[in-house]
Amino acid sequence: MISRLVVLISGNGSNLQAILDACASGELPASVVCVISNKADAYGLVRAKNAGVEAVYFAKLASETRQEYDKRLADYVTTKLPDYIILAGWMRILSSSFLSSFPNRVINLHPALPNTFPGTHAIERAFESYQRGEIKYTGVMVHLVPNEGVDNGPVLATEIVPIYKEDTLESLEIRVHQTEHRILVQTIKNLLTDKIRFHP
Repeated sequence: MISRLVVLISGNGSNLQAILDACASGELPASVVCVISNKADAYGLVRAKNAGVEAVYFAKLASETRQEYDKRLADYVTTKLPDYIILAGWMRILSSSFLSSFPNRVINLHPALPNTFPGTHAIERAFESYQRGEIKYTGVMVHLVPNEGVDNGPVLATEIVPIYKEDTLESLEIRVHQTEHRILVQTIKNLLTDKIRFHP
């Protein structure tokens, strides 16, 4: 049984690429049926097209409220009959107007451990915190998105990423992204093969 994934992105799409590669290799028993970006210049849309996947720039209209946009987005995603919606660098907080359509089916990746550095620039903020002597490591988590809370839904997987004294922000970012690619694919695989018991 091949599961259907819709991936929401806002930028480069390296995590999207990890998902596309895992689908193509058969590691994931899934197919990405649509990639949606809220930014027209997101390179992830190019990655989707290169993989033969529908790539959609979904702009927010000036006249729309956030809730109206999210409802329109939910209506569009529903037409793709997704088993799961993966937020892979989607830089908008989804309201209940979207989330209520997909209970226990929206999965987010965040480059920090639970209850640390929610929101944007998480890797940069972790690096600065390390330099101040406040933390010894950071990490990555994958979690469900049940509501409008920022990066704080039920945790599906975490992995610690060490920070070394010789690290630069760039070297830490590379290591976090490598971890993201691996943990995201593995968590989706666990969901699809019933190793994690969260059912849509």
